[in-house]
Amino acid sequence: MTTDTSLNAISATDGRYAARTADLAPLTSEFGLMRFRVQVECEWLIFLSAANDVAEFAPLDEAARDGVRDLYRKFDNASATAIKQFEATTNHDVKAVEYFVKAGLRELGLGAALEWVHFACTSEDINNTAYGLMVKAARDEVLIPRMNELIEALDALAREHAELGMLSRTHGQTASPTTLGKELKNVTARLSRQRAQLERAEILGKFNGAVGNFNAHLSAYPDADWPALSADFVTALGLTNNPWTTQIEPHDYLAEIFHCLMRFNQILLDFDRDMWSYISIDYFKQRKVEGETGSSTMPHKINPIDFENSEGNLGIANALLEHMAAKLPVSRWQRDLSDSTVLRNIGTALAHCDIAYQATLKGLSRLDVNVETIHADLEASWEVLAEPVQTVMRKYQMDEPYERLKAATRGAQLNAELFQTMLADLNLPAEAETELRGLTPAGYVGAAAELAQRPLDDKPLDDK
Repeated sequence: MTTDTSLNAISATDGRYAARTADLAPLTSEFGLMRFRVQVECEWLIFLSAANDVAEFAPLDEAARDGVRDLYRKFDNASATAIKQFEATTNHDVKAVEYFVKAGLRELGLGAALEWVHFACTSEDINNTAYGLMVKAARDEVLIPRMNELIEALDALAREHAELGMLSRTHGQTASPTTLGKELKNVTARLSRQRAQLERAEILGKFNGAVGNFNAHLSAYPDADWPALSADFVTALGLTNNPWTTQIEPHDYLAEIFHCLMRFNQILLDFDRDMWSYISIDYFKQRKVEGETGSSTMPHKINPIDFENSEGNLGIANALLEHMAAKLPVSRWQRDLSDSTVLRNIGTALAHCDIAYQATLKGLSRLDVNVETIHADLEASWEVLAEPVQTVMRKYQMDEPYERLKAATRGAQLNAELFQTMLADLNLPAEAETELRGLTPAGYVGAAAELAQRPLDDKPLDDK
């Protein structure tokens, strides 16, 4: 993309953020859709030539098959331009692809195969499988690797800071301590679960004609097992066959994938906001970048712009994904065309996802943990030890432990000295007092360190 083109792009994904979407652009742009359509047309032609039931179409030899496949393997801007030129006449994007493939066959000396191109197909046979290939490639080649980067970066931080005690805040108020690593591990586990569901999601395709009944196929070859042939072809493309459709594959699987992406994005958005807040209370320091400006008027500022950028892009992505997930499974009778323009925004939604993932990764790469501030926050919050004290009192069957600790600590701010005084005033059994005197906020973290270090596929604590 030239600078002029980038500057004049309407969408930020192709303009300001073009460099960040370079991996997705060849897959989810109109260029990518054209190439996947050509791939489906070419593979269907080769498949038919090898089908025993289609006796009139002589099998293509290896050289011919390679030549046909080169129409999509060597697809370039000139190829895409040629399709657009055909479309200027046909006013039909899939018919333009058919004509492009036929032109390629003529150049290969395969004129006898021309009318087997698009044989018994409706446009949606080509479209739904092309979009399936697009989504599969975008998921497997771009989104999943980027998700893996995020999850691995967070897991590495979780392990590194597994034992770093940190004050929790529930309802924004001081609460039982945790560790920084455990809080990062929580996010890692949530993201990992959604990533795994996305990896397992089926990507469906159909190749069964105008209304899904193989009408045209059976009119030409009534004895062929077209449902089986169709299933074999769709499976050979790397998709899961859907044998029950109208003219269109009903897009339910797309809704499933989009909802999974939305959940991943929402978890990441929650993390972005938490990181923004932790930066604001100085739990993290941001490394300065020479020459970078944080504010046009306040020279001292280093803003958490990467986490903010991620949050904004995740919001846009989820708005698009939510609309597509709600709209695409709905189509009047056996088919209407309202899905067509919506499907063309898949790339935009996925691009905003990818931009956000990269922004969070960049934000993480610029952070240093401010251990001093985290320690100081804990040291100023001895009142959080009211919980273990009243719990130990319960163990020794003392009267009203919760109520007594509530009276002693609610709304109060303890320190190490006052904590020891409080223990003495509670008239604890000697054994209980001994247990509690060595307690500190930084040491009251439960199994947090162990949980932070544990592999994500490990068993629960009680199964060890």
